Amino acid sequence: MVIHREITPLKEDDCFLVFDRNRNDFTFPIHFHPEYEINFIHNAKGAKRIVGDHIGEIDDYELVMIGPNVYHGWENFNNDTSRTLHEITIQFPKDLFDSFFLNKNILKPIKELFKASRHGILFSKETILAVESKLYSLSKKSGFDNFIEFQSLLYDLAVSRDKKTLTNYSVGDPNDFHNSERIEKMYSFIKDNYRQKIKVEDAADHINMTEISFSRLIKKSTGKTFTELVNEFRLRYATRKLIESNESVSEICFDCGFNNISNFNRRFKEKQGCTPTEFRANYMGTPNIF
Repeated sequence: MVIHREITPLKEDDCFLVFDRNRNDFTFPIHFHPEYEINFIHNAKGAKRIVGDHIGEIDDYELVMIGPNVYHGWENFNNDTSRTLHEITIQFPKDLFDSFFLNKNILKPIKELFKASRHGILFSKETILAVESKLYSLSKKSGFDNFIEFQSLLYDLAVSRDKKTLTNYSVGDPNDFHNSERIEKMYSFIKDNYRQKIKVEDAADHINMTEISFSRLIKKSTGKTFTELVNEFRLRYATRKLIESNESVSEICFDCGFNNISNFNRRFKEKQGCTPTEFRANYMGTPNIF
């Protein structure tokens, strides 16, 4: 099974992202990303939860916190896909709170929460019902008030009872390509240069590998070529711009590193199942980035 690395739309100056949406089934593949994630799901009883080496069937209410680079995802299983499920996803960077801040006495529960999330945390239904209103309000508030609410949510989760860790899977094997320093350097290189033409030999040189070894390793570990990874970055930022800005499709196309509209439309449709124009017109969901 190929595990996909998700490229989130968070930028360096963002604190966190809240994505609130209704849908009928799960379509996103098993994946990982360097950000923390809190995922709330309602009305999808019977769906399959995968976190590291854990596989389980979810109840009508689901709330899980995932640490950086832990494989995770939800798949259709025994859930009724004719019913509309509600999903709220919160993602935030692993360096949002530094160690100096987290070592303060009052914040030690949150520090322990982050540590436990490396194994995935499943919260009880009692906890979910207690924090449900905060989860809903995060997608509706804005500004500093929302950041305060976000910290309050983290503290409530940290001190809640009956938490369960889901997996013995441990991130940090120095020989694991997904979590190694060189893969992080590669993604940083793409992130810094995706607006312009990037050569695979330049990326390989950036992490001190030959082009052939670099290409083989990427393909083996991600199932994608280097070009496909770069395009994935470009499409992620294009999707964000289509949602958040009034820029024309052609402006977004060139700003995100594509060199012609037809190629951009084709790549976008392969990823989203529709053209950029159709995506903007039919977009459903509420993304908020703070």
